[in-house]
Amino acid sequence: MSAPAKKNVRVAAAVITRPDGSFLLGQRCAETFYPGYWEFPGGKVEAGETPRQALIRELQEELDLETDEAWPWLTREHDYEHAHVKLYFFEVPAWHGELRDRVHSALSWEMPGQVQVGPMLPANGPILKALALPRQMGITQAHAVGVATQLAQLDAALARGLKLVQIREAALPADARESFAQQVVERCHAHGALALVNGDATLARQIGADGLHLPAAQLAACSTRPDFEWVGAACHTRAELEHAARLGLDYALLGHVLPTPSHPDEPALGWDEFSARVAELSIPVLALGGLGPDTMATARAAGAHGIAAIRGIWTLAG
Repeated sequence: MSAPAKKNVRVAAAVITRPDGSFLLGQRCAETFYPGYWEFPGGKVEAGETPRQALIRELQEELDLETDEAWPWLTREHDYEHAHVKLYFFEVPAWHGELRDRVHSALSWEMPGQVQVGPMLPANGPILKALALPRQMGITQAHAVGVATQLAQLDAALARGLKLVQIREAALPADARESFAQQVVERCHAHGALALVNGDATLARQIGADGLHLPAAQLAACSTRPDFEWVGAACHTRAELEHAARLGLDYALLGHVLPTPSHPDEPALGWDEFSARVAELSIPVLALGGLGPDTMATARAAGAHGIAAIRGIWTLAG
């Protein structure tokens, strides 16, 4: 006799955050599946509800919180013994009410990259690395502005709190590129920031970079994830985004969202098309093209994890 088919369950999950960047986790009670495991608050999407509607209802019922903003983020699927679960994760940066937990045995506010509680519910675990991905990426252009200028801009951006840098310098001569990239890595690590090399795995390993960023052509040629702690890719289509997700990459870039001098003859995606392409994706996506820190809230409301910029991050006043 064949085993009975698993139930398909949809769940809305909330990454509730505070201004200091901390997020809320709850510990499952003894009478539930996976007792003692930690999870993001939320619950089942009922018939006739959208995931967003379910999220708002569950946070009120479970935590006595009223949701002011809920931004779509990641969607992940997981096979448990009892059900196949599809989880819709939302970021909840704005809420009000006095936190009163009604369903968990404990609650804990945790910081990205420094989670102190565990174990995590299996479907929730991969979300922790995504939360540790910085929200802004600066992409270098030393070949255009000069090495000295770019390093000065990098120093200023790191001092402002930039934590993620992509070294994209194929146009520099090999010796100059290696020297520049080494200096970027050293500066980033001195500030606790991540440095990734675009397209050159050998250089990334030589200089001790934190990871590799794949141009779209390299992404298309990949059948397995490159062996780095952090790996991302440039994407332009939904198919490319899905391929990056299947490989288990840590992020993707998608653009260009707004008009940009880099692509004067190509139409911009716009926020509606960006949102459609990243909908229900399992990995974080950084929006790219004509953006700066002032567009962060708009980007995240459209489903972006954050933004990447070639100019907008470097040209801010120090």
